[in-house]
Amino acid sequence: MKPSSATAQANPNIAFIKYWGNRDNALRLPVNGSISMNLDGLFTRTTVSFNSAKTDSLTINSTPVTGKGLERVSYILDIVRKMADINERAEVTSENNFPAGAGIASSAAAFAALAVAASKAAGLNLSEPELSVLARRGSGSASRSIPAGFVEWQMGKDEADSYAFSIAPAAHWNLADCVAIVNASHKKTGSTEGHAIAGTSPLQEARVADAPRRIEICRNAILNKDFEAFANIIEHSGHDAFCDDDLEAAVDVLAGCNIGDFSSGSRMARQWTARGLYRGCGSERPCAVFG
Repeated sequence: MKPSSATAQANPNIAFIKYWGNRDNALRLPVNGSISMNLDGLFTRTTVSFNSAKTDSLTINSTPVTGKGLERVSYILDIVRKMADINERAEVTSENNFPAGAGIASSAAAFAALAVAASKAAGLNLSEPELSVLARRGSGSASRSIPAGFVEWQMGKDEADSYAFSIAPAAHWNLADCVAIVNASHKKTGSTEGHAIAGTSPLQEARVADAPRRIEICRNAILNKDFEAFANIIEHSGHDAFCDDDLEAAVDVLAGCNIGDFSSGSRMARQWTARGLYRGCGSERPCAVFG
């Protein structure tokens, strides 16, 4: 192929019904479905350029990245290369306007943007479900940053049908997620490691068994814009949505509902509100391609 380049931008997402734990860690196939919304005030923009270099390279916010970070990116690039039947290495440059690894789903935005940019640069024309599957291989929650607005990720039966789709557009409900960063440092345990040990929790079996019921209630609450039902299911899913390491030290206040302080050393203060300071549910379009 001729050297080609493409740029894509994606938003992180915040889960209402949480993805936590895999039935297949390599393919990142979840043990339960999940529901989230995209956050329009935050973004990752990534450019992928295939060239004649001998190795892949990665730069994030003007800083070269090697080691595990580059390995995870090359893993997705290898999948794309195989799909496109090409051998060229790639230069990947990325920037985001929010802290990485602090519990705001930076990997979701990063791998969604990477999946779209890499596939486009390689000459592929993937459907939204196919892009969601590809992004999922890099980070499970990245599957939810491909579609727009309010999103559901179905656990699926196998590799091909575990993908995310929009259940309502961004303009459907003026719901906002207000985030205050109080500690921008990386969390001690990454999500990948956390998913691998999720099964050791004595609550995991009950949480997974009850997920379908909570997903249905959450989905209906969003579709009906029923904030009371939405608040109630999130409040009673506290250990699911807020107590994993993704929000390791979060203080979560759900507009009028007492969720409480789950840790004393907060990384973020987060408030849900139906009134909202801005529409927090992503843009009107899915993960965007710029070239």
